[in-house]
Amino acid sequence: MNVLIFNGALERRPNSTSSKITQFLQQKIQEHDAHSTVFNLAGSAIPLFDFTLSKTPIAVEVMAQQFREADAHIWLTPLYHGSMTGVMKNCLDWLEISAKEPIPYLQDKMIGMVSWADGGHALQAINALDIVAKSLRAWPLPFSVPIAKSLLFETDNSDRISMVYQQKLGMLVDMVTFKKIGRQEISFQ
Repeated sequence: MNVLIFNGALERRPNSTSSKITQFLQQKIQEHDAHSTVFNLAGSAIPLFDFTLSKTPIAVEVMAQQFREADAHIWLTPLYHGSMTGVMKNCLDWLEISAKEPIPYLQDKMIGMVSWADGGHALQAINALDIVAKSLRAWPLPFSVPIAKSLLFETDNSDRISMVYQQKLGMLVDMVTFKKIGRQEISFQ
């Protein structure tokens, strides 16, 4: 199984919040004997969405291929003005290039979602991600991780994710890497 970690932050520092969360997720995915691919917007060279171009930019073609080949995704974004980052939305808009393909957009991909904010409003970005994922015909997981950044790291070690968020992010990875969702028979007798 290949899980794409889509880092919607423009942070380039190796000790940034998005990098630390990404590293933790990669470790958890590996513990499930799965593979992770990281798509960092900061180094992607995705241009502004312009569907009037005569040729799709190569960076967009590479991105779309990575997104569509992954078995599942985990999307990460800081809260920016009540939503995901603009560059993240721009990147997702480019998936329009697959609209006329037999299996368009991100049809039937499972998407896990993570957002962080200085206050308690990270869920706003998750809501925005959820709407976009559904518009792209994907299946957002019924569990997401909105993070209050002040509680993300251990008090005595700013490089270590707190136990609370280790458990939540771990649960998200458990759900993303679960290979089959079964149905139970329910008796109403």
